[in-house]
Amino acid sequence: MKRASAEEWEVSAIAAQEPRLNEEITVRECRLIGFDGEQMGIYVTAEAQRVADNQGLDLVEIAPNAEPPVCRIMDYGKFKYDQAIKAKQARKNQSKVETKEMKFRPKIDVGDYTTKKKHVMRFLDAGNKVKITIMFRGREMAHPELGLTILERLADDLKDEAVIENQPKMEGRNMHMLIAPLPAAVAAKKKKENEKKEAEGKDE
Repeated sequence: MKRASAEEWEVSAIAAQEPRLNEEITVRECRLIGFDGEQMGIYVTAEAQRVADNQGLDLVEIAPNAEPPVCRIMDYGKFKYDQAIKAKQARKNQSKVETKEMKFRPKIDVGDYTTKKKHVMRFLDAGNKVKITIMFRGREMAHPELGLTILERLADDLKDEAVIENQPKMEGRNMHMLIAPLPAAVAAKKKKENEKKEAEGKDE
């Protein structure tokens, strides 16, 4: 297992919780780490604060439970800003799974069914789950099997691309079924996207 560097450990320790800064640090002495990561030894906290002040930087308590506590000289505002940017980038890079909806009628014709099925396939290809809704009106309520037939037909047509997450269920005048892209299909798509990004990176 890869061991984290001292700097990576410090960053994660600081990010885990809001540390005490400058005059908030009440311990009498601390082990001081310089702005460049240099181990400066044990300092009286007031003296460590003066060193940080002289550099126009902050004194940040990164390991309050150590003996003595560890403080680091840094630009805390810039650190927090950088962390926020990284967190935003990480969220941006995460694949967001959305749930789309496609509505069918129990007596849908072949052409309309084919068109709607293509839309569902596009949603699945984008990594989204799809809620399939069969809408019943008037006397159609007496024949829920018509809706069930459509859902079973759709599930069979998409068996190589989707898995049923929620089986068909009647709710009021509508029948619902939730399908999701097959994990293998999602993994293959992600691999293809990564290969495309790598190829674009080499071209630049």
